[in-house]
Amino acid sequence: MKVMVVGGGGREHAIVKKIKENSAVTEIYALPGNGGIAQDAVCVDIAAKDLDGIAVFAKEKQIDFAVVAPDDPLVLGAVDVLEALGIPCFGPNKKAAILEGSKVFSKDLMKKYNIPTAQYAVFDDPQKAMEYLKTAPLPTVIKADGLALGKGVIIAESREEALNAVHTIMEDKVFGASGDHIVVEEFLTGPEVSVLAFTDGKTMIPMVSSMDHKRALDGDKGLNTGGMGTIAPNPYYTEALAEECMKTIFLPTMEAMNQEGRTFKGCLYFGLMLTSDGPKVIEYNCRFGDPETQVVLPLLESDLLSIMQHIAHGTLADAEVKFSKKSACCVIMASEGYPGKYESGYEITLPQHCDRIFVAGAKIKDGKLVTGGGRVLGVTEIADTLQEAIDQAYVSVQNVHFANAYYRKDIGQKALAAEV
Repeated sequence: MKVMVVGGGGREHAIVKKIKENSAVTEIYALPGNGGIAQDAVCVDIAAKDLDGIAVFAKEKQIDFAVVAPDDPLVLGAVDVLEALGIPCFGPNKKAAILEGSKVFSKDLMKKYNIPTAQYAVFDDPQKAMEYLKTAPLPTVIKADGLALGKGVIIAESREEALNAVHTIMEDKVFGASGDHIVVEEFLTGPEVSVLAFTDGKTMIPMVSSMDHKRALDGDKGLNTGGMGTIAPNPYYTEALAEECMKTIFLPTMEAMNQEGRTFKGCLYFGLMLTSDGPKVIEYNCRFGDPETQVVLPLLESDLLSIMQHIAHGTLADAEVKFSKKSACCVIMASEGYPGKYESGYEITLPQHCDRIFVAGAKIKDGKLVTGGGRVLGVTEIADTLQEAIDQAYVSVQNVHFANAYYRKDIGQKALAAEV
C-alpha cells in the first residue's frame, strides 16, 4: 500500500513514524518532508501548497491513501483535489477546513450554536476597530481572521498595544489578506488544554489531552512560538471536565458543522481554556497540532492508518482507538534566537536509537543532517509517570547535538504543580 503524507514538520514526522507501523504499507512519500523524515519516508520536493503538483504526483505514483497534515493545503482544498482523483484522504475538505481558515466563521458558528467561547466583536474597518478598542476592557485579544503561521494572535495589555495591533494587522497587512478582518476577543484566564479528536462527522473520539508551552523562554516568558514542548496527558483535564467538554463543546461542534453542510472528517483540534465559568473554546484547528502530535501519537496503541481509513470511509464507530495510560513529554530543540533571527546550517548529531525524535527543521547537505529552521526537532519520551517522562526527555536531549541549540528547561513543570 502506497501512502502519501503532505507536509514537512515535526508533526508530519510523528505521523509518518506511526503509519510505518502498519505492515500493509510498502511505501510512504512525504511532500516535501525534511532531512529527518527522509530516514522514514521518500521525500519529494513538492511544496505542501502546490495542489497541482501534489495531484500530478499522487496520480503518477498511484497513491492508495493520502494524509494532508498542515492547515494551508487543507484550507486551500487539497483533500477536494485528491478525492476528485479517487484517492481516499485523511483531513477535512475545503468547506470544513474553514473552521480554522476563518476565525470570524468559527466565532460566529460558536455563537449560533451556543458553544462556550470568549465574547467577541468582528471588524473589517481599522478605524472602527480602533474606536472600539479605546474603551474595551484590557487586556484584550486581537486575532487576524485567516491563517498566519500561528502568529496572528496578539494579546494587548495596554491601549497603545491594542491600537498598534490593529494597525499592524489591518493597515500594514503583516499577515496579508488574513488581516482583512479581525476578531477582538475578551481575555480569558485559566489553565489551557489541547484536545485533538478523531471524527468522521458521525462519531467523535477525543485523543489523550495535552499541554503546549508556547512562549520561547522559561517561566512562560518571551515571544510566542509555534510551541517549545508539550506533555500528555494534561493533569488539569479531569474525567469530569472531559465529559463536560464532550457534551457542551465536542459533539455540538461536530453537529453544528453538519447543520451548516460542512461535515468535518479528520482531526479536529480544540484549544480550550478552563475558566472559572467552565471550559471555553479559544481556537479550533482543522488538523493535528504541532507539537502536541509528538506526545499524543506515541501514546496511541491502536493502528493510526486504520483509524484514518475508517474516518475517510465514514466508519469511525467501527475503529479501535486505544491510548496508553502512560505519560509523555516532548522537549523542542530550536535554533537560538527563534522565533526571531537565527542561524542554521549546523550539523545535527543524533543518538543511534532515536525512535521518538521528530525532526521539524532540518535538511540533508553533503550527506549530513543539518539545521534548517527555527524549531529543529522534538525529543519525546514516555514513562509511567509525568515526572519520569520529563526526566527521561531531558536526559535524551543531552544526546542530541548541534551548534546554536536552545531549549526550555521547564517543560512540564506547570503540569507537575497541578498534580500535587
